[in-house]
Amino acid sequence: MPTPLPVVPNVDYELVLDCVHCGLCTASCPTYVETSNEADSPRGRIYLMRQVIDGALALDNDVKRHLDLCLNCRACETACPSGVQYGRLIEPFREYMAHLEPGRQTATLSAVQRFLLFHVFPHRWANRLSLAPARLMQWTGLDWLLKKTGADRLIPGKFRAMKDMLPALKPHYGQLPEVLEPEGKPRARVALFLGCVADALFPETNLNTARVLQANGCEVWIPRNQGCCGALHYHAAEEAPARDFAAKNCHVFGADDAARFERVDAVINNAAGCGAQLKDYAHMLHGTPHAAAAARFQSKVRDIHEFLMELGPVKPTHPLPIRATYHDACHLRHAQQVFKQPRQLLEMIPGLELVPLPESELCCGAAGSYNLTQPEMATRLGDRKAANVGGTGARAMFTGNVGCLMQITRHMKAVDPSVWCAHPIDALWASYSGELPVELK
Repeated sequence: MPTPLPVVPNVDYELVLDCVHCGLCTASCPTYVETSNEADSPRGRIYLMRQVIDGALALDNDVKRHLDLCLNCRACETACPSGVQYGRLIEPFREYMAHLEPGRQTATLSAVQRFLLFHVFPHRWANRLSLAPARLMQWTGLDWLLKKTGADRLIPGKFRAMKDMLPALKPHYGQLPEVLEPEGKPRARVALFLGCVADALFPETNLNTARVLQANGCEVWIPRNQGCCGALHYHAAEEAPARDFAAKNCHVFGADDAARFERVDAVINNAAGCGAQLKDYAHMLHGTPHAAAAARFQSKVRDIHEFLMELGPVKPTHPLPIRATYHDACHLRHAQQVFKQPRQLLEMIPGLELVPLPESELCCGAAGSYNLTQPEMATRLGDRKAANVGGTGARAMFTGNVGCLMQITRHMKAVDPSVWCAHPIDALWASYSGELPVELK
């Protein structure tokens, strides 16, 4: 009989007991849908964690494998009638496993991949520099030539997989002014969170987000020294650096000064993974000297779709005559409960026909660094999502998260590479400005 574990740090045992094992979560769980293994379902994983804590089950490699396979998409939270806070269980339990076995979360990655994940990806400018060779290869056609001749097979498998994840890289906007003036009557003053990976891979979306906010009468403040939201570290059970990022952002955005922060109506972000993390700062920094600032900061975080529908969006006027579909990014739909607003914005665009996407709420397999640490399951889910997108006959697929865009774009290459994969804000700006994206010309 295994001996009971000491209290697992930060795991509230009462939350474990909230699960009544009804099984209504299983149909919404991507890994259970793929494997039909009870241990790969949310209730199965909660049972495993409880048994380990109680000392009835050893924390062996088999248990770890089932817990590692979880995408933390939190679709189970949306489906659960008992309000089980699954994310509050799996994250600290993974941190506990990492404490027992340091580095295990990223053990399958090479040293270079770990360096990129923790020391390059979380920094906006470092990301841009690291992508310079890939951007040059795409622009010169060398990337196409390597694939055409098969020479890209000489690239080590893990790095070839990372290269294949890259979308078509567009020119970066450079650096926006710290303050952008509103167009027309001023309606709000907002702070814009740029992110790190998203800003490097899809700079046009950050630029279009700022433009859309201006067009809706917002003064846009872009704090200069903002950093990563902390999600990359947090989901890899590296919580100390994640908290450092959170504390820094609270300071940079002025949340440690209550009077100053009152002048900001909202902190806007356009990436679901970042938004969910930003909205969790009060929990992350609970019990630290930054707790009050984190609570103030979190209270004003808004996803761009959520904010525009609260504000009352200016009606777009230029037609965008395409058939399109929309994928629910997990950390937008499940973690933030934002699902109607993106569709409402897209339906406002003249000429755009929005058609339902089967299994829209099922994870595409991106899940932050999941497609690096669990490539087999990520591939299965990516293929499943691409097949569903292709089945709609849509010419465009929209989603509100950088990871989803990378994952779905990659897998659509085998189904229909002509499908425009983009953020809803890119479509909204096209309708505001009349500037058709190159993918639709």
